[in-house]
Amino acid sequence: MTAGSRSCPDPAGGRLAVLAAALRAGAAGLYCAEAGVELLICQGAWLRRGDFTVPFIAVTPGLAGHAAVAVIGWDDAVAALDGGALPCGSGERRILHLAASIAAGIPADLGETLTGLDRASITAAARAVLHAGGHRDATVTLPPGIPPHLRRKGER
Repeated sequence: MTAGSRSCPDPAGGRLAVLAAALRAGAAGLYCAEAGVELLICQGAWLRRGDFTVPFIAVTPGLAGHAAVAVIGWDDAVAALDGGALPCGSGERRILHLAASIAAGIPADLGETLTGLDRASITAAARAVLHAGGHRDATVTLPPGIPPHLRRKGER
């Protein structure tokens, strides 16, 4: 699996595409912010949830031909997540913690966060880390198959 610059497809649908574009505009030029936002966009689920987008994403409409800009209140979103106000699956929880850590410096337990991610999410996470480090066009390639430590006896 290989992931390059803006490796996830743009969300389909008017509202999601507009929100993704506004988040990208709000993060533009700040590598860590861009990486965290892109990770959240790639994951997809959080931007479809009104209980996340309404209280934690502030959108400023574009003026005079400029695009709308949106920012995420990462601190409040993580506090709500950890406080149980945003019920979700373990993968969604991990991605939000990781995106908030990359974008806003909110501490995350990387051992806990990374070890439970599926192939698509770990690829997106690696891409986000590289982007945050200034490698915007880097690619991430995972070898095919199951990682050795997850294989059952006799599996390849």
